[in-house]
Amino acid sequence: MPDDPRARIMAATVTCLGRYGIAKTTVDDVAREAGLARATLYRHVPGGREQLISEAITWEVGRFFTELGHAVDDAPDFATRLERALIYAHRAVDEHEVLQKVLETEPERLLPQLTESAPIVLALLRAYLEEHLAGEALRPGVTAERAADWLARMGLSFIIAEGSWDLRDPVAVRRLVREQLLVGILEQP
Repeated sequence: MPDDPRARIMAATVTCLGRYGIAKTTVDDVAREAGLARATLYRHVPGGREQLISEAITWEVGRFFTELGHAVDDAPDFATRLERALIYAHRAVDEHEVLQKVLETEPERLLPQLTESAPIVLALLRAYLEEHLAGEALRPGVTAERAADWLARMGLSFIIAEGSWDLRDPVAVRRLVREQLLVGILEQP
């Protein structure tokens, strides 16, 4: 458990969501899991259960993308960074026990919660991609801003549902990135 009380609350909430599901997780469950008094929990999350669940899901999504950023930090070029990101993110979603359990048992409760986080995630991912595209040779008429927006939307859709592409296969991901995603953006994908 993290030392910071707020981080402890968020981590405990994610654990409880995996254990009990969204519908059955209570403030008492989270306080007990975090090793904190209810009053302490309410000082950090005054809106109660709904705020707790919403913020915990957003916190976990943020944690996911922070880990993703670290996983691709040492990529030698933009195309390789994108390839590694798709492989890592798809695997991480598949292996995320809490997410998989909630998707299996309560998808109707999780999807609205994720929808609340989506604009924040999209904005952050777009800014990250735009920063990394700034140093790339873009095709004439393509701006880093528009390319980043398109790549962020496409990347998120592939992370969630790979479609006909096998995101566990590095060769397939390389083809997807270089022959589909970047061909209209970079001079030399």
